[in-house]
Amino acid sequence: MNFQPIHTVAVLGAGVMGAQIAAHLANAGIRVELLDLPGPAEDRLAITRTALDRLKKLEPAPLADHQALTLIRGGHFDDHLDRLRNCQLIIEAVAERMDIKKSLYARIAPFLGDDTRIASNTSGLSINALADEIPASLRPRFCGMHFFNPPRYMSLVELISARDTRSDLLDELETWLTRKLGKSVIRAKDTPNFIANRIGVFSLLAVMHHTEAFGLGLDTVDSLTGPRIGRPKSATYRTVDVVGIDTLAHVVKTMETQLPQDPWHVHFRLPEWIQALITQGALGQKSGKGLYLKKGRDILVLDWTTGNYRASNTGIAEELDTILANKNPAEKFAALRASTHPQAAFLWSIFRDIFHYSACHLADIADNARDLDLALRGGFGWTFGPLETWQGAGWQAIARAIADDIAAGRSMSSAPLPEWCLAPDRQAVHFPNGSLAPGRAETAPRSALPVYARQIFPERLLGETEPSRMGKEAETEGETLFENPGVRLWRSPQHDPGIGILSLRSTMHAVSDDVLQGMLASIRHAERYLDGLVVWHEAPFSVGANLKQVTQAIQAGAFDRLDTMVAAFQETSQAMKHCRVPVVAAASGMALGGGCEFLMHAQHRVMALETYAGLVEAGVGLIPAGGGCKEFAVKAAQWAAAGPNPTDVFPFIQNIFTTIAMAKVAKSAPQVIRMGFGKPSDDIVFHPRELLHVGLKAARQMSEAGWTPAPQARIPVAGRTGIASLNMMLVNMREGDMISDHDLRVARAAATALCGGDVDAGTLVDEAWLIQLERKLFVELLKTPETQARITHMLATGKALRN
Repeated sequence: MNFQPIHTVAVLGAGVMGAQIAAHLANAGIRVELLDLPGPAEDRLAITRTALDRLKKLEPAPLADHQALTLIRGGHFDDHLDRLRNCQLIIEAVAERMDIKKSLYARIAPFLGDDTRIASNTSGLSINALADEIPASLRPRFCGMHFFNPPRYMSLVELISARDTRSDLLDELETWLTRKLGKSVIRAKDTPNFIANRIGVFSLLAVMHHTEAFGLGLDTVDSLTGPRIGRPKSATYRTVDVVGIDTLAHVVKTMETQLPQDPWHVHFRLPEWIQALITQGALGQKSGKGLYLKKGRDILVLDWTTGNYRASNTGIAEELDTILANKNPAEKFAALRASTHPQAAFLWSIFRDIFHYSACHLADIADNARDLDLALRGGFGWTFGPLETWQGAGWQAIARAIADDIAAGRSMSSAPLPEWCLAPDRQAVHFPNGSLAPGRAETAPRSALPVYARQIFPERLLGETEPSRMGKEAETEGETLFENPGVRLWRSPQHDPGIGILSLRSTMHAVSDDVLQGMLASIRHAERYLDGLVVWHEAPFSVGANLKQVTQAIQAGAFDRLDTMVAAFQETSQAMKHCRVPVVAAASGMALGGGCEFLMHAQHRVMALETYAGLVEAGVGLIPAGGGCKEFAVKAAQWAAAGPNPTDVFPFIQNIFTTIAMAKVAKSAPQVIRMGFGKPSDDIVFHPRELLHVGLKAARQMSEAGWTPAPQARIPVAGRTGIASLNMMLVNMREGDMISDHDLRVARAAATALCGGDVDAGTLVDEAWLIQLERKLFVELLKTPETQARITHMLATGKALRN
């Protein structure tokens, strides 16, 4: 069967999850029919209208840009099921009850086309049981498609086949989910809660069990089970509050009712003190109260022993900080097992029981160890999956320790480890050629679907490649053409040897002297020997200037050196813009300050959806001086040229000024374009691991099309008249105590740079004039005590100082 391309999708169910799935589909430019039960007779669309309004307010934002909302049309099941005839995919996301889903499937069946795909977003109900409730003719086109919340940000989607599901349907949907929606797709078996929730929810239950066993506070547990062990900042109990305590209770209830033979079944329940919160209606973040409670500016934590809230106090023992700081996983786990401190015993216990549970259920719930580990990475945000963590800590040593604890009755279950875990030659489950598939007693290679060829550097597990290379592809791959401490210029012979790849090496890809020197040398090399250049490395794209280096120069009173540094920055950004071969910026994550200026100066941008760009210099008492003000002055002139008065640039400057003075940051790639940091012709890529592939193709296409840099032209500026108009607005803000005296000074400098300085309105200036002006204003601000205090405060706290 040749399935039609998916351009219109129906989402059935406008609850929190269904509406957010609809939002992410719209982010990808897909038209969505969002249908739900009809509202009251006087407003039949009330339910979907409320859901769409909620999408504008939710945080984190489900919509990459509010304009995406225009692609979603609300409707209801009574009057609008005929719209399904025009949909290529139906995603059912109604309540997790078999009777409700069964009734809905019966209603929609007459409206489905001959090749319409049908998927259920169930988080744990049996896909085969659901398939039994639809006509036999539809079953080959039915599967589970489990998104994780929030769908825009969580990369995992579990695809689950029913008995009659066509294999080509799953291949087609996996390809579409990966490329179009940017998802990491895992094929799960049809078992309760599938893979990620089965292991992830058990891990939450294990933490709760050992919280009680060791008498630890919830805040202490969250400090222990967050980034210190490679888990998200929300750790355990904050995660439960965000997800919703009632939602967790539902998933746990599914495990309790559907897994009666599970050796850990006795633990498939929430503690009484959490059940008490549900009874009170304290369901977490959505109810304003749960395991944590915000009271004024303070965050209180539940004392589970009393049921009262108290001030938070992490109470991490110094011994634990020392153990967890060890970068050698084998030594770290050996220290945890050897320590007599309750916090160390707690951590070893939760790891032991998660390892134990994962090993015992691997063959039942997943095809191979890779799928299990990647499911936990993508669905729960773990840095490493449980089995690769075990492998990194030394398989044999951990296996023996788990077996000893099972024999001694210390583990949560007496179930023995599977034989494959204890095999004398077992050292790993992940290998360069694939991962262990215990159900088949073989090594399973990665998927060979063509879509994965677009991921030049796919997500790797420990054991698939050398640890020193994990996440360091830009440091080691390909053929080095030039390098210094700040950058590496290289090329990939198997992809496109004629296009150079420029990768920054600095921490967070901050802009330092080495970076500037290396970038400039690389651009010159590209002009002489290459057909194009792609600036690419793993996120973030760049957090901007190296403030520590700036502070050192200020403390030494070396303002001439700072002037030279800014001049070098400007020379580099200008070299990017006017390079004789195309320069493409392939960006993901933060592109702030100088990083945003590099993004602006590339001739083309390929951006991941989650690209966050902004000229944020005002936060440290400065203005953009890497050509950012100059570029916006040029853009204003270009926009004005298309209007009735080609020399009147001020209306465009006014909006730009607010963006710079308020340090506004685009929170998605579409916003990067809309705010003027990019262009409508730029590419947005939903899967960040496809960035380099698309960037190389874009540079090649520009080169093949004979791209040449546009000649520099003299442009009209707003001049002193524009500066005066902006100043009036600033004075009013200062008198209203909306900004400080130094805010006023910084904003005036930005106005001066954007308007071209003290010249008549309409005066024609060139780019050299504009960058010299912004550099002069930038260095003057650096000399002020207030700006110096802001920079110091930012370095010390990571937060802006308002002085």
